[in-house]
Amino acid sequence: MATKPSKTEPRKGVDSRIADNKKALFNYAIEERFEAGMVLEGWEVKALREGKVQLTDGYVVIRESELFLIGCQINPLNTASTHINPDSVRTKKLLLHREQIRRLIGKVEQKGYTLVPLNLHWKNGKVKCEMALAKGKAEHDKRDTIKEREGKREVERVMKSRHR
Repeated sequence: MATKPSKTEPRKGVDSRIADNKKALFNYAIEERFEAGMVLEGWEVKALREGKVQLTDGYVVIRESELFLIGCQINPLNTASTHINPDSVRTKKLLLHREQIRRLIGKVEQKGYTLVPLNLHWKNGKVKCEMALAKGKAEHDKRDTIKEREGKREVERVMKSRHR
């Protein structure tokens, strides 16, 4: 007899997004994507289930051959325990295979590369962080991105009106 999962808890085997970093795709040219596990405290997992997270100012740093997510803000719930002092901007450790970390260290040491978190999502009941090896876009590249987006919208608008 299987039990139904609660509405706030994701079902096993189903991937679902918690938060996206929409600024990352605009500000950076993505080279390669990675999926890393996260070391979280209990109150953070509960807050993530409620969607109380902001990823836009987050970035990934490498310290002593370990990856850390900085600037990701997880706001505690009002019902958080009284004996725990939640820190909403706590540095979170990311879990990745040692070989992947070594590759990333080599790439990040190259000029212009950085590690940017793209999204947080559930995978098999665990929180995962999708991050990317990226290069910062120049101002003219950002303008090109805006032009492409507006061009696609215009084409869709014309096609939609043509079908009526």
